[in-house]
Parts: sequence; structure tokens; C-alpha cells
Amino acid sequence: MVAPPIIRRVNSQSIDLSHFDAAIVDLDGTMVDTLGDFVVALNLMLDDLALPAVDAARVETMVGKGSEHLIQSVLRHVGAEDALYERAWARYQHHYLAINGQHSEVYEGVAKGLAALQKRGLRLACLTNKPTAFALPLLATKGLDAYFEQVFGGDAFERKKPDPLPLLKTCEALGTVPARTLMVGDSSNDAKAARAAGCPVVLVSYGYNHGEPVRGVDADGFVDSLLELGAQDDLPSSASLSL
Repeated sequence: MVAPPIIRRVNSQSIDLSHFDAAIVDLDGTMVDTLGDFVVALNLMLDDLALPAVDAARVETMVGKGSEHLIQSVLRHVGAEDALYERAWARYQHHYLAINGQHSEVYEGVAKGLAALQKRGLRLACLTNKPTAFALPLLATKGLDAYFEQVFGGDAFERKKPDPLPLLKTCEALGTVPARTLMVGDSSNDAKAARAAGCPVVLVSYGYNHGEPVRGVDADGFVDSLLELGAQDDLPSSASLSL
């Protein structure tokens, strides 16, 4: 078994990517700020069901565990009965597909960061708890799809993150071992899945993380931009990674 590289939380001017063959990158909160899409689709869904609206601050704490969990959490928040779930899920899918990407923005440094990782020889996969039917068009709309050899949504495998299965299956698809595959995400879901799978994990500082401070998560390091991972010649002195 290959031992994972040690990532120390110290100031550094460089990141040695030679320790890795691939990177698995999360989508919502890591590459794209999709909170606006969630809020619009959810409130259209709630309006269809004659239920009260939900605000962005509340939705942000619910994002990250898949659309099914998101809808169930929203229904509980507005006091709706569980029996409404199937109707809610159908209306949510309808509305989300219609507005997908219209109220979201790619975070600064993402495209350049992915390109830099590719240039340094890392194979890239996107792994998200978002349904595949939502993830693929979003990546295409935002011009990010060409960076990834593989894209797996929350419905691609039997279980979702934080279970390690999706990471292990993604490593298999890439032909890499977990210890040489870097997980890049924004939440405790990503970190827990990576820990259980044996992948080193780095979290971005700007994501959702269920409304909790991300630096309290058990991760190997944190970055303020994906560009910090790939453009090591320009890495700011405040970066918190060193191999």
C-alpha cells in the first residue's frame, strides 16, 4: 500500500505536485457558486406546492449532501409533510434543469487552476453529490467540462460522499491509487470521504461546508483559490500547504 504524502499546514512558496497522479474535484462550493441556482429552483418548487419560500442563508447550510437531502431539509424547514417529497422532487428537477447555471458563477481562479493542474500532468475527475443530469450541463455551460476525464454525480454510485465509495470508484476509473490522488473540496463531506478512502484532501476556504467554519474540518490543508494548487510559481506566501 502506498503511503499518502504528508501535507503540512505551514506557509510555503511551493506545492510539490509530483506526489500526485490525479485530482478529484468537487463542484458546488468548490468550482462553482451555485447557491443562487439552488435558491431559485427551490422557491419555484415551494411555490408550486403552495409552501412558504426559503432564504439563501438557510439554503446554504443545507447544500452538499445531494439533492434528495436538500429537498427533504427544505420541506422540514417549512413544516411540510414527508408525503410531499415525491411531488417536490419532480418539481425541483423540472425547475433546476430549466435554470441550471443561470444564477451561478465560477469562482475566481478555477479555470486557470484546473489548466495548471493539467499542465503539470495530473489527471482530473469531477466528483459531486449533485445529480449527473445537473452536473454535466453546468460544467459545459461554465466552460469547465473539457478539463475532466471523468464526471460522476451523486447518482453514479450506490452511495454518496461522505461515504468513501465514490472516491474509490473514481480512482478506479482514473487508474490511480487513492494515496496518489488528491481530493479537492469545500466541506466536511469531502474531507470525511477522502480520509476513509485514503486520499489526501485539501479544502477551499470559500465554500459552503454546511454553514460551519471550514478550517475546523480535519483536512490536510486549505487554499483560497484553486490556482494556488497548480500555479506554484505564483503561490502567495499566505498559502497553507507544503509537501
